[in-house]
Amino acid sequence: MQKKKSYKKVFLKSLKSLFNVVPIMLGIVMLIGIIKSFISFEKVAELFTQKPFIDTILGALIGSVLAGSSINSYIIGKEMVTSGVSLFAITAFLVAWVTVGFVQIPAEKAILGGKFTYIRNILSILLSIVIALLTVWILGVIK
Repeated sequence: MQKKKSYKKVFLKSLKSLFNVVPIMLGIVMLIGIIKSFISFEKVAELFTQKPFIDTILGALIGSVLAGSSINSYIIGKEMVTSGVSLFAITAFLVAWVTVGFVQIPAEKAILGGKFTYIRNILSILLSIVIALLTVWILGVIK
């Protein structure tokens, strides 16, 4: 009997947490939709300078702000290649696009805690830059 009561207590506590997070999640989804409707990928492509290191950092920062799903990344990557964006920028952008999410920080912070959220996002930005540089370097060595 004691176990059954504790399961019920845990379930109710989880349900309450879910209801507290839903408004935050809805706000984030709407904010992402608004940002994406005002910013086209042609405008994003114009920001890059064709300087590898600067483009890598720009790609990571822009991808961090315009967070999205990995399914869309293939289409976005193709559009960026067609627009003449460097592989450095594309790689950093796409890695940051799926791993970082400045827009999602309030929800992540509410669910997982501030310390974890900030450390994960900072590490993800730094690693997106490192991954982009390594990817391009490895592809250059292979050629």
